[in-house]
Amino acid sequence: MPIEDISELVEKLEKAGEIRRVKILVDTNLEISEILSRVMYSNGPAILFENVKNYDMPILANAFGSLRRLEIGLEMQDFTEIGQRIVDMTRMEMPTGIFDKLRKLPELSKMVDIAPKLQKSGPVTEVIEDAPSFDKIPILKTWPKDAGKFITFGLIATKHPETGVRNLGVYRMQIIDSTHALMHWQKHKRGAHHYDIKKDSGNKIEAAIIIGSDPATVFSAVAPVPEGLDKYVFAGITRKTGIKTVKCRTVDLEVPANAEIVLEGYVDPSDIRMEGPFGDHTGYYTPPEPYPVFTLTGIMRRQKPIYLTTIVGKPILEDAYIGKVIERSFLPLIRMFHPEVIDFSMPASGWFQGMAIISIKKRYPGQAKKVMMGLWGMGQLALTKFFVVVDEDVNVHDLNDVIWAITTRSDAARDTIIINNTPTDTLDPASPFVNLGSKIGIDATQKTKEEGYQREIQELVKPDEVTKKMVDSKWSSYGI
Repeated sequence: MPIEDISELVEKLEKAGEIRRVKILVDTNLEISEILSRVMYSNGPAILFENVKNYDMPILANAFGSLRRLEIGLEMQDFTEIGQRIVDMTRMEMPTGIFDKLRKLPELSKMVDIAPKLQKSGPVTEVIEDAPSFDKIPILKTWPKDAGKFITFGLIATKHPETGVRNLGVYRMQIIDSTHALMHWQKHKRGAHHYDIKKDSGNKIEAAIIIGSDPATVFSAVAPVPEGLDKYVFAGITRKTGIKTVKCRTVDLEVPANAEIVLEGYVDPSDIRMEGPFGDHTGYYTPPEPYPVFTLTGIMRRQKPIYLTTIVGKPILEDAYIGKVIERSFLPLIRMFHPEVIDFSMPASGWFQGMAIISIKKRYPGQAKKVMMGLWGMGQLALTKFFVVVDEDVNVHDLNDVIWAITTRSDAARDTIIINNTPTDTLDPASPFVNLGSKIGIDATQKTKEEGYQREIQELVKPDEVTKKMVDSKWSSYGI
């Protein structure tokens, strides 16, 4: 059975020796962040802060700060399974005759199994706050020049105003006062799109901020799923079974029944205020910008909730490992649209959105550029600044191998393409304008004469196979 909530995750991490409990008094104002940055940069464990100054709620952080902990949380070792399940479902043929229907029943039942299941109540409905306020929640101030306290790991639930498809996204929220916070909806994110639709009609948009849930739902909120796929369904695909949901009390939204805390409210397009600065995952403070205000209208929570949070800053921190799982899980989807792709890597040091390396099985001239153009048209990859395409014999996860391919298989003038005036990540500190900049693609595949390579292709240096096998058999006797 999949892990159902944060408390169960803590138990599993404890059994695996992947968590430490901090029992002395700690402060949400910079101290916890400093502790966490040291732990994360040194590849340390998850931390449960049990004694938080001015609060009676424990704080869990770095819960997903290693691939081992993500394997425990998502209960799998091969994260490509997640994307492969989506690919398999898209290839399912709908049954026609009675015998075909009977034969397909096991496959069709999987579709029902992954759907969310609405409940009347759940652990998150144990306490309904009469006077909702952010004040009782141990929200962190991360960096000294941050504009204030920020919710960093809230799963923001909205639904498409026209289709009703539910979305979860992780967007930072700066606390203004007891009942107001700024919603950092970046222009290219799905939550912002829902907001824009409502804004155009002059209406507020309802939202719910989910703090802590089962690992699959947390992962689903971060994952850039294909357009139109309900995030709760994606959570079911990841878990292999549907999540349980409950209705919010003050807004028309469903949220995970096993959440720790749910903050209900709405975002008002007529109330825009300056948000930031904030030390973000690029390693820079993002400057103040105008964003809409979220007004808190209700809180549901467990009797004894755990506040799940994270910190971001210069890579590599906890978000890097979640990004690596996203990279692996979406490889099958990339292959579905681009069958020539062998492997795909987004280096964590490039804060994932900055660079992608793709290996392909090259069959015709210009194929590397074709792949680049195709990937720049796929969802959030439209924001990736650097693409490097290499041959299938190059390991995309070994930057030394990639650099070797760039320097031996690409010519700067012939194999580099630059595209101006394209969408960029809102947080990109290098783009000349917010949300607008340029992209670069490097074709580091071996060139053919059709691509302008007029020389004879030089032969790769490889060991003699007979000698290699002989040395393999004698290796232990060398005493090396």
